[in-house]
Amino acid sequence: MRRRVVITGIGAVSPNGVGLENFWCATRRGISGVRPISLFDASALPVRVAGEVRDLDVDRYVRPKDRPHVSRVVPLALAAAEEALAAAGIDPARLGRDELRRVAVMVGSGGGAQDFTEQQYRFYYTGLHKQVSVYTIPSSTIGTLASEISMRFGFRGPSHVVSTGCTSSSDALGYAFRQIRYGDSEVILAGGADAPICYLVLRGFILMRILTQRWNHAPERASRPFSADRDGFVLGEGAWFFVLEPLERARARGATVYGEIAGYGSTCEAYHRVRLEECGEEPARAMALALQDAALPTSEIQYVNLHGTGTELNDPIETRAVRLCFNSSADRLAGSALKSLIGHPQGACGAAGAAATLLAMRDGVLPPTINLEAPDPACDLDYVPDVGRRAAISAAVVNCIGFGSKNSALVLRRVE
Repeated sequence: MRRRVVITGIGAVSPNGVGLENFWCATRRGISGVRPISLFDASALPVRVAGEVRDLDVDRYVRPKDRPHVSRVVPLALAAAEEALAAAGIDPARLGRDELRRVAVMVGSGGGAQDFTEQQYRFYYTGLHKQVSVYTIPSSTIGTLASEISMRFGFRGPSHVVSTGCTSSSDALGYAFRQIRYGDSEVILAGGADAPICYLVLRGFILMRILTQRWNHAPERASRPFSADRDGFVLGEGAWFFVLEPLERARARGATVYGEIAGYGSTCEAYHRVRLEECGEEPARAMALALQDAALPTSEIQYVNLHGTGTELNDPIETRAVRLCFNSSADRLAGSALKSLIGHPQGACGAAGAAATLLAMRDGVLPPTINLEAPDPACDLDYVPDVGRRAAISAAVVNCIGFGSKNSALVLRRVE
């Protein structure tokens, strides 16, 4: 028996807004969260902008005495997870032991605690041995991120991290969806979190020549997916979490339903560590598999939340993939790139796209792709340029493309 899987809570900690409604207000209005880097001194680097989360009360989620022992990603994840649980009407403090055992945690993260690990090496190699954390090993291990969430709320169900690069949170949501669909879990707190804005990560991306270097003077204009004058992506961070449960359970307890995960598909091109095959066949197949899983024809999809990194190579390939998947439906299909507003939060980007898409369904507003100032003949879809648009959405696709030739897609549907 295949159960319908719905989302009853969403939480967001984003560069353009902390809290779900703040995130959505900025997103639908096309307000960028890209700013000059403040987390470390980037003044000597050719890239000095990023999508940083501002205005989060970190001490509310991690005690000051514990902060030297955990990554920046931990408070981001805890804040988004707490908001999602509250929106779903789930108070962990009121759950009994057996109920806590039935709540699982599934987190998608590309880098986990990279900033924390970098700091520990810095302490060690500069002779500051006494500042090295006693928790260097567990807190540097990516799987511990899910444990931090489970420990915070007392959840005793499975506690897993999915790390598949930029598709990490799409895959985490896809795996959580299938766990509930086939009866292996009842409630899963699932989503994505990444905090990769640290010196060595930035330097590594600079070496790869895939970050924009032209907009340090105008950060809000730096992320330019699908525009002919794009020259690379903007590094970002953030966390977006969801409460997933069966539709029957949600209705029985009178929960608000934001939408349904109806299908999931994933492929690998087995092609290159970084580059995509220019044909776009495997990203297209991932979307087609998700639609097949949802038993929906392409004609019923009104919107695609696009990966849209703003790199010269990826944007035309994703455009080609959408055309391959949707064929004659592609020209009437709207799509937008959230990364134009928040930068690229690495493994959390699929969860960010899912949150924006569910809110677009709720309010009937398509978020814009900003900074689309110079049309590129190779990128010829409707990207909802610069200004959001009123539109009714009953079904949508969230598309993700990652390093290592990975591709993942989710189908989201409104529940009447």
